[in-house]
Amino acid sequence: MKEFKRTLITAALPYANGPLHIGHLAGCYIPADVYARYLRAQKKDVKFVGGSDEHGVPITIRALKEGVSPQDIVDKYHTLIKDSFEKMGISFDIYSRTSNKIHHETSRDFFKTLYDKGLFEEKETEQYFDEKANIFLADRYITGECPVCHNASAYGDQCENCGSSLSPEQLINPRSTLSDAIPVKRKTKHWYFPLQNYEPWLKQWILEEHTEWKNNVYGQCKSWLDNGLQSRAMTRDSNWGVKVPLPDTEGKVLYVWFDAPIGYISATKELTEDWADYWCQDDTRLIHFIGKDNIVFHCIIFPAMLKAHGSFVVPDNVPANEFLNIEGDKVSTSRNWAVWVHEFVKDFEGCEDVLRYVLCANAPETKDNDFTWKDFQERNNSELVSIFGNFVNRTWVLMHKLCGGKVPVLHRDVFDETDQQIVSDIADAKAKVQTALENFRFRDALFEVIDLARKGNKYMQEKEPWIKAKSLDTNPENQKLIDNCLYLCMQLTANLAILANPFMPNTSKKMLHMMKVVDRILEWQNAGKIDLLRTGYAMRAPELLFRKIEDAEIEAQLEKLRSGSALNEKKTEQTESVSVQSVLPALKDQIQYDDFAKLDFRTGTILSAEKVEKADKLLKLEIDLGFEMRTIVSGIALHFKPEEIVGKKVVVVANLAPRKMRGIESNGMILMAEDADGKYIFINGDTDCANGLAIS
Repeated sequence: MKEFKRTLITAALPYANGPLHIGHLAGCYIPADVYARYLRAQKKDVKFVGGSDEHGVPITIRALKEGVSPQDIVDKYHTLIKDSFEKMGISFDIYSRTSNKIHHETSRDFFKTLYDKGLFEEKETEQYFDEKANIFLADRYITGECPVCHNASAYGDQCENCGSSLSPEQLINPRSTLSDAIPVKRKTKHWYFPLQNYEPWLKQWILEEHTEWKNNVYGQCKSWLDNGLQSRAMTRDSNWGVKVPLPDTEGKVLYVWFDAPIGYISATKELTEDWADYWCQDDTRLIHFIGKDNIVFHCIIFPAMLKAHGSFVVPDNVPANEFLNIEGDKVSTSRNWAVWVHEFVKDFEGCEDVLRYVLCANAPETKDNDFTWKDFQERNNSELVSIFGNFVNRTWVLMHKLCGGKVPVLHRDVFDETDQQIVSDIADAKAKVQTALENFRFRDALFEVIDLARKGNKYMQEKEPWIKAKSLDTNPENQKLIDNCLYLCMQLTANLAILANPFMPNTSKKMLHMMKVVDRILEWQNAGKIDLLRTGYAMRAPELLFRKIEDAEIEAQLEKLRSGSALNEKKTEQTESVSVQSVLPALKDQIQYDDFAKLDFRTGTILSAEKVEKADKLLKLEIDLGFEMRTIVSGIALHFKPEEIVGKKVVVVANLAPRKMRGIESNGMILMAEDADGKYIFINGDTDCANGLAIS
């Protein structure tokens, strides 16, 4: 394995268009912080950088909704996000922002280097334009009628009513959100980065050299590479963002996913004059902590950019997590179905480590996982209070009661097998935690920490020093047994402080205060030892590490969650109703039978499928309707690979008026359903039926 001199850790830059929720923490920020704290405890050369992503359409959309400038939005939410991170103990060495001057300069220099090398493709394409507002429109600036559920307010990239992924070309009667004008197509020039040119290198680098990556990361990368890469536009028409550093490019900015990861570089520049050591030296290990929705950007696009530039290291690992749901439902900021971090730290002041513990113990490392308030309460009360906190408190109470508040002597002459076993357990815990952390298995590592406390409780229960104390008058040798038990329990407590520190830093600080020791004891080299607390050293009085969380507190949080999304429940019910009606037209009671009879549904078979160039969401399908072949463009590319659907039986609206999308005439529409997980399902009948049959 390659030896690295230093480590650079990054965590995904959150959009500064809203507050943090616990899904963000579980996805990448807590894992990144745990790993950074672990490396610092090893006295490694490590930098942990982050910052707010302050460009892109989500920022301008939020500004439009609130009637303020984009700068007002990013200033507001950058402050809120940074404060939330600080209160949750996320120990960035720097938390920067992409609106900073140094970031704009770094991004423009990066773009110009690639441009001067002749690596971009200049292309002129047609894009929707608002003639009244005199601006090109991003997909989210266009609304219209959804072709699937007929919601009148669908966006150009997605219908939030039925969840369908769309493109602006699919909208019926599209209009600009800026002026309500009907958008027109205008030609515009942009610079494309030819990802396909880096496909051979990416395959070698990922598929052969990094087989140790997490399965979800490796699998998603392989899928992208197997399907083939295409050129991707790295500029946009907008007045908000990093200006394109070329002549005659007024109103053009760098694509947010081009400049955002460069934010890691600019933040490091801002942090230290030695920034190049962390970005330009082969003995630097670069690790990106992200959520699964950012895998393609951090594993394919950004590495290809770095490779093209030629001056920077590429990531050694990208340990992405899956998504965290809330009470069995997906996080939805639009429905306010979320647990907001800034609200949590107010409602549960002093319980930040509890949230860190729960989110790590229940982290979505290999699959989507679920946060429930009941689980939060149970883990706190039965694990942190009853196991971890109980062991430390019992040790300190008994030490003050039976040993005069000082670290007792270890008597080797009465050292038995049970004593030796707990000593071995302490050493083993360090090794297991270390192995798990090195392999980014944070849940496993945390289990070993709580399990050591569990073993400590078991050991104390077997030794029963409080029972032995009752017969000291008749059996003074019992004092040696009491001393040994409490000596080892105190040393185990010191080890718990070290092992728990990456996960629960505030808790470790409380323990250091009780032990009257300095932070230096938290160095990783001290873990596993049983001579950390010196014999005869006086300890402070015990203090509770965790408090019990009551049922009423949990019910209040559940009520907050329910009431916060109550205004959207009716909308959700309507969405479900509309979705059903859209795939089963006969159930629509607002039309007459004669209206329904006008629709011609036919069975067909997909003969071929291919991606539509420059349209991530569209597939071009050739469908056999029995009496003729049809070309249909469908917005299902994000749900199916082309090769997966060849041969599928489908139901087609065969008499729908033709509609051009991306220059392709689409003659019909395929009926689809969407399940509770957001997965598209083909609507078909008997899979052996002939093509062209009418459905009535």
